[in-house]
Amino acid sequence: MKLRELLAGHDHEVLLGDPDTRISAGVCFDAHRVSPGSLFIAVPGHREGGPESVGSALARGAVAVLVDRAAPDLPAAVRASAGDVCVVRVPDTRVAAAVVASRYHGEPGQDMDMVAVTGTNGKTSVSYMVESVLRIAEGAKVGVIGTSGSRIGDELIPMPRSVLTTPESPDFQYLLGHMRDHEVGTVVLEATSMGLLHHRVDRAFIDVGIFTNLTQDHLDDHGTMENYRDAKLRLFQGLCRLAVVNADDSVGAGIGRIMPGPVTTYGIDAEADYRATDLSMSAFGTRFTLHHAGSKYPAAIPVPGRFSVANALAAVAACHLLGHDLAGLVAALHRMPPVPGRLERFETPHGSSVIVDYAHSPDSLDKVLSAIRDFAPGRVITVFGCGGDRDTTKRAQMGEIAGTHSDLCVLTSDNPRNEDPEAIMDQITPGLVATATRFERFADRRRAIAFALSAAGPDDIVLVAGKGSEPYQIVGEQLIPFSDMATVRELVAAQG
Repeated sequence: MKLRELLAGHDHEVLLGDPDTRISAGVCFDAHRVSPGSLFIAVPGHREGGPESVGSALARGAVAVLVDRAAPDLPAAVRASAGDVCVVRVPDTRVAAAVVASRYHGEPGQDMDMVAVTGTNGKTSVSYMVESVLRIAEGAKVGVIGTSGSRIGDELIPMPRSVLTTPESPDFQYLLGHMRDHEVGTVVLEATSMGLLHHRVDRAFIDVGIFTNLTQDHLDDHGTMENYRDAKLRLFQGLCRLAVVNADDSVGAGIGRIMPGPVTTYGIDAEADYRATDLSMSAFGTRFTLHHAGSKYPAAIPVPGRFSVANALAAVAACHLLGHDLAGLVAALHRMPPVPGRLERFETPHGSSVIVDYAHSPDSLDKVLSAIRDFAPGRVITVFGCGGDRDTTKRAQMGEIAGTHSDLCVLTSDNPRNEDPEAIMDQITPGLVATATRFERFADRRRAIAFALSAAGPDDIVLVAGKGSEPYQIVGEQLIPFSDMATVRELVAAQG
């Protein structure tokens, strides 16, 4: 496809070369992934690219380059060596990237039902639930893009290793094109605040946007809760055709004021289009009654917790809006497989239980521990930490939440990144001390889990919180292989 066609109608200025240059090898942000025939997009501040990498991209065979008006002029050396390369300046390279990447892959979002889930908590669970009920009820072919990677059904799509839940727009549009070409009917994706802010899901032609909730998180990225909220709300300001929002959340309840299209609500406490009542919870799931349009549907999910019921309402509402039979969707709920790393349960031979959950924010930790308290027959032992290079204001708060709901806490390392794990634990400790709950601390996460398992007696529940199904720990700039559930299983097996 010609660069001129990719940029048609989008504000741009040709600095060098011929805009009829043909792009034959894809669109890249990362200079090291450029191959002959690529379009390189020089995004300011991008870790693997940016304006300073234009020379490297040209050396690897890029035939065209997009640069940002906010970036400095191209160095004379690059201009001199550009040859037949076309260099184009655009107002914002991230905005332009979404346009050209979507067009390069043939606007794949238009050919499938697109569901995007945003909010502080619940994105992964709702995504899995959307996929599960469609597969179980109708045998549908569903693509998933999110925290655990990208896949069609059970088949992972090979991609460069990344910690991004919402991929950058060139990778995102490639994934959509791959899914379309493999006859996927519905795609469900996790739309993070940074993904929305950085225009990664622009030009995805999203049919249904789901909003779960807004609680404190990611202030390291956004600075204030207002900025964080506004990033989430971008989804409902022209990026989706229909909205499904949590009426029990104050931000969700206000989305109708900004959403240009129809808004559908779900909730437990508030009046809503899809509402749950009569909740009955056990360690193995929750029963409830789903109300919609004057009808009642007995429902059950194999996951405990009010928040899990809310997630199920969101998933069912979105699928129903896409034209799927409501009774069939509700009937599929109780047959869903467990969501990896979300209240994922393991029973030890000694009578104790282990639950692995992704809870890594104050609100999510509070909700998970409150749910566990509702069915725990014995003590609750919580293993947790906080991520490095992230919002420091939540650390003591999470310590207090863990101490309030637990009989014993084991403080440990999460993803320390470039911080000292001991310093992170020092900042969590005042919150724990305030509750007077006994706690131990081990920077080594495996040792922390081992201690908790050794301390657990029959009927006790050990919660391992913070990382869920992540298969790694981020230490410095490295991804070190580590799985909470795999570690639990290995340690229990070693205990005999």
